Amino acid sequence: MKITDIRTIPLFGETPMTGWTIEPGPDENMHTLVEVQTDEGVSGIGSVFTSKALVDGAMGLLRPNIVGENALEPERVCEKLHQMTFWQGRGGAVTHAISGIDIALWDIFGKAVGQPVGRLLGGYYREKIKPYGSILFEDPETFPHTLQDALDRGFRALKLGWGAFGRVDRYMDEHLIKIARDTCGPDVELMVDAGGSDAFWPHNYKWAIETARMLGDYDITWFEEALPPDDIEGHIRLREYSPVRIAGGEVFTRRQSFMPWIERGAYDIIQPDVTKVGGISEVRRLIWYAYDHNVLVVTHGWNTAIGFLADLHLAAAHPIARWVEYITPSPYIEDIVTTQFSLDEDGLLTIPTGPGLGVELDWDAVRHYSGRNKG
Repeated sequence: MKITDIRTIPLFGETPMTGWTIEPGPDENMHTLVEVQTDEGVSGIGSVFTSKALVDGAMGLLRPNIVGENALEPERVCEKLHQMTFWQGRGGAVTHAISGIDIALWDIFGKAVGQPVGRLLGGYYREKIKPYGSILFEDPETFPHTLQDALDRGFRALKLGWGAFGRVDRYMDEHLIKIARDTCGPDVELMVDAGGSDAFWPHNYKWAIETARMLGDYDITWFEEALPPDDIEGHIRLREYSPVRIAGGEVFTRRQSFMPWIERGAYDIIQPDVTKVGGISEVRRLIWYAYDHNVLVVTHGWNTAIGFLADLHLAAAHPIARWVEYITPSPYIEDIVTTQFSLDEDGLLTIPTGPGLGVELDWDAVRHYSGRNKG
């Protein structure tokens, strides 16, 4: 089965709020779907956390090295792409684009052999996984309503991020955490994402350790991006003295970027984004490398239904997986698939077992969000 072409499809019109200093509008194209086509009529879908313009630019480098390749060998083919673009694109948009191709090739592989990706990755350690609803901090007046809405949708774990947290004062930080704990009660797991990858993050280790101790008083599950993403020394000290787990790594690409952070003990939890880091193949390698160093992998999932499906299959094949991120609500997750994601009464989500990624796209919805039936 040979690769014949690659098609890129932008998503815009409902881009979720990010919390960034410069907030992209809903019509900004931040996520791009990638369809890999083959000579036997089987196609696969991937997702890329970057714009179509950047993905198309990367495809100028990648297409000559992938058309005609074997579509049933995702790991070898994508490693070839990484090696062939070392001088012009290691990391950044080129690696992001390879991520989408890699996910699509795993989808093809599964469809061709009639097996779910999770089984091809080594097998199902679990049939269900707990998703945490990923939402932004809000004004204290409206925040309880947003929290309750997520609880009403069945979530039993929530990650709270960005907004005013770390951007006003420590009293506001604790006020927001207290609202969350009082609203959700003691049985809902709460995670906190400070957003240290925001532009010109002002805080250092002293702020981070003081904040970590406050979060410990509210039984917070982990503290994410407490420091700028390049501050490895600060993260090492923070992890050593923090009463809560320290997490991060969503901005990194390729497994090599994570290795020093794992080896030097900078994180309790690493958070590679499958749509940026190099795809399923890279995350699979990271899972076992991190496992051997007693570091947990919880994939970053602020992307699309295709990225979310890839995360579910990776969680199936991860021996100690505990959570997956579920940005909610998001039309790019909930509106573009034919089968809706549904949490059970325990707040768990069943991992798909159909061939490939296991859930098909609703192409009418995709056309709507790609602008192809607008105007």
